[in-house]
Parts: sequence; C-alpha cells; structure tokens
Amino acid sequence: MSTAPVPVAPVASGARVAPAEPPFPAEVQAWLDRTMPPGVPPLVLFTTLARDPRLFQRFMGGGLLDRGNLTLRQRELVIDRITARCRSEYEWGVHVALFGARVGLSPAQLASLVHGSPDDACWPDDERALLHVCDELDATCTLADATWAAARAHLDELALVEVILLCGFYRTVSYLTGALRLPLERFAPRFDRVTPA
Repeated sequence: MSTAPVPVAPVASGARVAPAEPPFPAEVQAWLDRTMPPGVPPLVLFTTLARDPRLFQRFMGGGLLDRGNLTLRQRELVIDRITARCRSEYEWGVHVALFGARVGLSPAQLASLVHGSPDDACWPDDERALLHVCDELDATCTLADATWAAARAHLDELALVEVILLCGFYRTVSYLTGALRLPLERFAPRFDRVTPA
C-alpha cells in the first residue's frame, strides 16, 4: 500500500474535508477504474476517502456492490431506503442516478422511499417486507420475530444477513456524507424532486 502524499483538491463550499485529486496512488486508481462507470468521474465520497489509501481500501472492500444473495433491485431498495431515512441526499441521489432506472423504480416508488412507508400501495408484498426490515433495523437496531418471519417468506437466511450488513454499511455511508458535508453530485437527483402522490 502506498504511503506517498496524495494531492489535495480545494475544499468544496461547505465540505469539511478536501478530496484528493489525481494522480491517485495505483491501488486507489485501480479501485476507481473497477467501480466507476466509463466516462463518470470519481465520486466526491471516493476522492475524499482517497486522502488515506488505507481508509479508502477498507471502505471499498466493505461495499457489497458485487453479485451476492440479493437481486440488484433488492440491494438498491435497501440502499435507497436506508440512505433516505438517514437523510443522505448525496448517497441516495448517487444510487438512484446510477441504478434507479436499471432496477425499474417508478416515480411513486422513489417518492415512497424518501417520504413514504413500506405500506404504500406501490410496493408488492415481498418488497414491503424488505422495506419493513430496513425501517425496523434503522429505528431499533434489531428485528422483531414477526418482521423476520415476514421477510423470510421471501428471502433466505443468507439474503437477510446481507440485508442487515447493507443497512449497517449504508448507515455508515450516510454518516460520512452528512458529517463531512459532501457536496451533492451534479448528476444525482434530489429529495425535493420526488414528491409524494
């Protein structure tokens, strides 16, 4: 792992920590090349963490954005609901921009993720159960037997373990984006652009 100093960009208005700027250490650049879609510059979250290659690598290694026990849509529902509940407009917007259309999120579902409830009419039973898991974990850091059983009707045990990990990881991401006051990515949607039905 490189210990060479990383060049630092100017701090964006309101941000608490300046991001790194290119050239990045080789191991950081390799992660960015694997993670970012072609033609999309690295996210401010990533370049801020890249100030410390060790923190960057530990963070990137825990992201669960690979193919796992959940479908892409299930994964994105968990991420979008937790980041919306944590008021991380930054991370919610990034995921909606990069994955929302791909997983078929409707305007009503986007509004529900930000302003609504798992009991909104736009959710089928399996996704309603998944969103209840997210809300209960966020509110209580545990799951009642009834919530677990409702989710188990649609997901196996390892999928639920992955849901718990995703909820915790994206709560941490929400802490980072909020406490560091990261500027919103230009391409990402905003909370105020999704309105309840």
